[in-house]
Amino acid sequence: MNYMDIVLLHGSDILASEHMQEEKNYMQHGSISVYAHSVNVACTCLMISRKLPLAMDERSLVRGALLHDYFLYDWHDPDPSHRLHGFYHPGKALNNALKDFQLNDIEKDMIVKHMFPLTLVPPKYRESILICIADKLCALCETGSLPFLCFQD
Repeated sequence: MNYMDIVLLHGSDILASEHMQEEKNYMQHGSISVYAHSVNVACTCLMISRKLPLAMDERSLVRGALLHDYFLYDWHDPDPSHRLHGFYHPGKALNNALKDFQLNDIEKDMIVKHMFPLTLVPPKYRESILICIADKLCALCETGSLPFLCFQD
């Protein structure tokens, strides 16, 4: 199975949800949508986890990665509520995800702490540490239009 197949195995309900589909309309980095970024982060988490000699909860890893930026707005809009987006969007994403999905503790921690060290409380789980790395790697690649991404709209 390739990474996208695993993302679909564990996260097809998330990807098909109305709000996740809306994320195709919100830009994240460069010309990459929040939806595509979230899929890229999930694939990157899987890729990195396969190279580590550590046990990971693959289902939680995928689901937390897909929902880590589930803030449901275009943060590029000059709306005053989007100020300091980098600091506040993890909490907004978690609140939105809790309304639409049942989450376990690993998934919650991944979502709310994926911006560490901007979020001052460090990650509690291996999966949460991994998403911090994968999210920043994907942001770098998406902003620089580097080719390793597994998904683009």
